[in-house]
Amino acid sequence: MTYDLTTIGEGQIRFTCERGERLQTARSLRFTAAGSEANVSGLLSELGRSTAWTTKLPKGELADKIALEYSAVGVDMSHVVMTDHGRVALYFLEPGEFPLPGKVTYDREYTPFRDIVPEEFNWDALLDTRVVFLTGITAALTDNTARVVRYFADAAAERGVDIALDVNFRSLLWSGEKAREVLEPIARTASILFCSRSDARIVFGIDGEGVDSSHALREEMGVPTVVSTDGRNGTYLSTAEGDKTYEIRSVPVIDRPGAGDSFVAGTLHGWLDGDVDRGIQMGTKVAQFALTHHGDLTHVRAAELEGSLSSDIVR
Repeated sequence: MTYDLTTIGEGQIRFTCERGERLQTARSLRFTAAGSEANVSGLLSELGRSTAWTTKLPKGELADKIALEYSAVGVDMSHVVMTDHGRVALYFLEPGEFPLPGKVTYDREYTPFRDIVPEEFNWDALLDTRVVFLTGITAALTDNTARVVRYFADAAAERGVDIALDVNFRSLLWSGEKAREVLEPIARTASILFCSRSDARIVFGIDGEGVDSSHALREEMGVPTVVSTDGRNGTYLSTAEGDKTYEIRSVPVIDRPGAGDSFVAGTLHGWLDGDVDRGIQMGTKVAQFALTHHGDLTHVRAAELEGSLSSDIVR
């Protein structure tokens, strides 16, 4: 197959306030490319995987910024659909300092991606892959994006291509009821499902404690592998072979966005080699890396990741 992973999602620009600033008082903003699916494909590419990400973008400097961010780490961008009109999606982040939580303000209306239809994309190329990665974020944007995500999932299932689904519920984008309506059919065809314990409760109505929640979700959806995060309480894995809990170590936080995508990418890196347990260990480590530097895309080489799993200092 041409790719290890292919995916679809909206490319964005993220503007981040400096620490200690609110959006309404900020005098400067950090400017980076963003996109959950792009982040996953980008990190996997850095780890040596062959990946492709598709989206729809209006021609111009902001689209070039996004394209350069991910193509620079090896993501195949040749299937991106370009248009002469429209605007690029933006979001603004106030990092927050305890006890004030971080806050995201979306500016994603009226972008070309929100009106996508299946006929615009090269599915033969995108389905020439070991796994298709899909998220609830993209499905939540519009009815059009939900239909395209479902189309991608159905086409992958028909061809026997594995599906990885990250529920990644966003309350600012849709309700739990709507998320379940759209995502449950995809989850039931997935080979691996990423769903936090809180998302399992909000979206699927499963409210167990600890790893019991992941076990119940796996049995309810009929998914071979469920991976769940639960904040500082731990990470959970449920497979037919058994359930496992992984301890979480706190690290200093420089920048939060992208850490969840890094965890997913690291886990998929191991899962693609048939070792999801090892993948969760790598995902946990690379998520820690993500928290310690700016930007949605985590920059780490395979040798750095492997070395960090066995040593505190790379010598």
